[in-house]
Amino acid sequence: MTTHVLILCTHNSARSVLSEGMLNHLAQKLGKDVRAHSAGSAPSGRINPFAIEALNRAGVDTSSYRSKSWDEFSQPDAPQMRIVITVCDNAANEVCPIWPGSPVKMHWGYPDPSNAEGEDAKRQAFEITRQAIGYRMLQLLALPLDTMSNAELQAALTQIAKS
Repeated sequence: MTTHVLILCTHNSARSVLSEGMLNHLAQKLGKDVRAHSAGSAPSGRINPFAIEALNRAGVDTSSYRSKSWDEFSQPDAPQMRIVITVCDNAANEVCPIWPGSPVKMHWGYPDPSNAEGEDAKRQAFEITRQAIGYRMLQLLALPLDTMSNAELQAALTQIAKS
């Protein structure tokens, strides 16, 4: 059974998109039945071009990516999430919708790479953020997700957050 992971950031334009891209890319490469989705509480309607560039350089196909609202994932026909991860402090502090199935919730914060000054600095900040996210996603994919209880999964995700 597919493990669905929802990754949230306020605008769904940078960190959540990097996370969705890396988790899906790595899961496919490793043959894991994991599917990442990303969304925002106040989606910007566009994905930051530096996020697209960083993912494309890593071999991630971003052709179907779009900035979307987290409301899409609280609908009855949405996939049931096993894990919901916030990647920005603003989204972590917002009141989220009630997710069907009571998924495990985790906050893995990353500084906003969009705040870097100048194109070269932004490019570097997005790449560093992509790599940091990729490292955590590899750790998530190493977990025996199919056999873990929610309490075990919560503990494992908390441990990953500390790395």
